[in-house]
Amino acid sequence: MSLTNASPADAAQAAKSASHVLATLSADARNEALTAIHAGLAAARDDILAANARDLELARQAAADGKLSQSLVARLDLGKKGKWEDMLKGILDVRDLDDPVGRVTLRTRLDDGLELERVTCPIGVLLIIFEARPEVIANIAALAIKSGNAAILKGGKESTESFVAISRVISAALERTQVPNDAIQLVTTRDVIPELLALDQHIDLVIPRGSNDLVRYIKNTTRIPVLGHADGLCAIYLEQSADPAMAAEVIVDSKTNYPAACNSLETLVVQEAALPTLLPAVAAALAAKGVELRCDTASKAALQHVPGLNLVDAVEADYDTEFLSLTLAVKTVASLTEAVAHINAHGSHHTDCILTASREQAEQFMAAVDSAGVYWNASTRFADGTRYGFGTEVGISTNKIHSRGPVGLEGLMIYKYKLRGSGQVAAVYGEGDGKKRFLHQRLPLE
Repeated sequence: MSLTNASPADAAQAAKSASHVLATLSADARNEALTAIHAGLAAARDDILAANARDLELARQAAADGKLSQSLVARLDLGKKGKWEDMLKGILDVRDLDDPVGRVTLRTRLDDGLELERVTCPIGVLLIIFEARPEVIANIAALAIKSGNAAILKGGKESTESFVAISRVISAALERTQVPNDAIQLVTTRDVIPELLALDQHIDLVIPRGSNDLVRYIKNTTRIPVLGHADGLCAIYLEQSADPAMAAEVIVDSKTNYPAACNSLETLVVQEAALPTLLPAVAAALAAKGVELRCDTASKAALQHVPGLNLVDAVEADYDTEFLSLTLAVKTVASLTEAVAHINAHGSHHTDCILTASREQAEQFMAAVDSAGVYWNASTRFADGTRYGFGTEVGISTNKIHSRGPVGLEGLMIYKYKLRGSGQVAAVYGEGDGKKRFLHQRLPLE
């Protein structure tokens, strides 16, 4: 990994050249690089966490001064909730996954001696722009190297000490491997994001990791394809037949396990028939965790008799808000149809869930809700590359093409067609007299 203050154009050109080398390396060579990175980071734990602590001290002061959000501070803390251990484990998990490069996904005999293959290959050069989240550097480095992609990373100033410390370790590790150092670059020059976003001749995909404003800015500023999501506005529909204890546990986990995460619950949609039977116990369980409920008229009326609740009258904007805190909007609907309509209109197409005992209702919900992840009786917090078995992720996508949901190795691959012939020319094939016809014979993949 290069810590570079080169011009954006020079950095991108170097990454492009390195990507051509990386794409040809064997799986063993790429895996050896990940082993070296893991060992280097494990040995440098104390130094990296000390650097992260310096970032945190400045970030907490900025938050106290109103210059930084608390959710961003939470995402910055590399020592919180086993984040360091998860980061290291993710590197080995990615290393141990099957090689995604060079997999044959189609084989067709067009004619005798003329065979077509579709083969997976890297995208090329990834640009990752991120705020806070210093673990992103290790996550991206692991996924990029394993998938044969080069990556340019540009982090926010709030995590400078952390990502410089991590980058130096990764750079030293790569020096002992076949992976070119320029294949993973951390750009340290300030105010270069507009220039990077203009380099569509060298950069093939942009992956933003940060605030809604950052993602929207990038999507509106570049010609390069963007993979990501602007909001993580996740909803749960509480249907009247749901098991009460299960419902309370899933909703509490979805909201409070990590409120600053993009897969945390932001809107609870409650069937009218469930207001007196299920909502009070759910509300009490949420209140025990310090959650404020922003209720519509019907849900607030159903909770008036429940002690210890923090109830606030909801406004329409609450149903379009990613709180990233212990605040939850509550919306009452009459039916599954209304619930789906509300979620499709107000959600961000990230991850949405139904709690119900009815398979029919669940399957209808999962078919109708237009989101990257649709769940039945499971916490929205499962929307995560590690939990899906991807090792880690470069981000979560709500795009309608290429990749949706947590994006791991598979989402960083495209494909190319390889045609092996023996001198054939297209002019002799066709439907007319004297023309040869194609065989179009499907062949086994192995």
